[in-house]
Amino acid sequence: MKAQIIDGKKLAADTRAEIARGVVELKESKGVTPGLAVILVGDNPASVSYVTAKEKACREAGMLSREIRLPATISEDELIAEIEKLNADPLIHGILVQLPLPKGFSEKRVIDSIAAEKDVDGFTPVNVGKMLIGDDCFLPCTPHGIIKLIEVTRMDLSGKHAVVIGRSNIVGKPVAALLSRKSVNATVTMCHTGTKDISAFTRTADVVVVAAGRPNTLTGDMLKEGAVVIDVGVNRVPDANHPKGYRLCGDADFDSCAEIASAITPVPGGVGPMTITMLLWNTLESARKAV
Repeated sequence: MKAQIIDGKKLAADTRAEIARGVVELKESKGVTPGLAVILVGDNPASVSYVTAKEKACREAGMLSREIRLPATISEDELIAEIEKLNADPLIHGILVQLPLPKGFSEKRVIDSIAAEKDVDGFTPVNVGKMLIGDDCFLPCTPHGIIKLIEVTRMDLSGKHAVVIGRSNIVGKPVAALLSRKSVNATVTMCHTGTKDISAFTRTADVVVVAAGRPNTLTGDMLKEGAVVIDVGVNRVPDANHPKGYRLCGDADFDSCAEIASAITPVPGGVGPMTITMLLWNTLESARKAV
């Protein structure tokens, strides 16, 4: 293995320490405590776990955390009414609706009801539109974290070729947009399930962001020597030797890619820790803008 391991846990810890200092400064100078409200509908175990982690991260950063748990039987209009209360609450600077929502809900309608100035997930049409034209806005958390991880490698991406595998609204599309911004200046190719011979594109890429949701989507023989690999995937694969009966892996075959790449994110411990971190970042920025 020759690749540098991009330590997402360390970057997240360093960034959270910076955020905590910013929270203290805002409290002391303006008397304002950044507040994040997280709405959880239903009792999906994975969602409960994520919400608990976000609440803990808020407390550690010195932020106000408000968790709103609602039954899956609530109506869409009732959920939107809860969001509208938070839109009007001066103590709340960020609103996050934990996805996925139970069946029968229109995620689009629910997300669209969040005030753009409190949309710390960066999912509303206003923030997505501002991101695409390069205006100041809340950037989606995982894509923003990916850019921060690439910066750790000190690779100058200007004029470089970046390939994004995956076209989701949460990761693929926004990270492609961020990579093509003038401040980054990469030439971006987006690959997806309709792409014939993805390796024809990845073998010319200086950076590959793989967010396909499938193990072994990217292997070492698909890489250009010295490429940077950012692995967004989190997959459970059966493993009889593991106490839980499974292990976590990314979308890239770590061992073969690490032999060719100059830097690579591990799974777990790469992109994952940066997602909640950038959520806190956006919440602090929202509070600063509110005073």
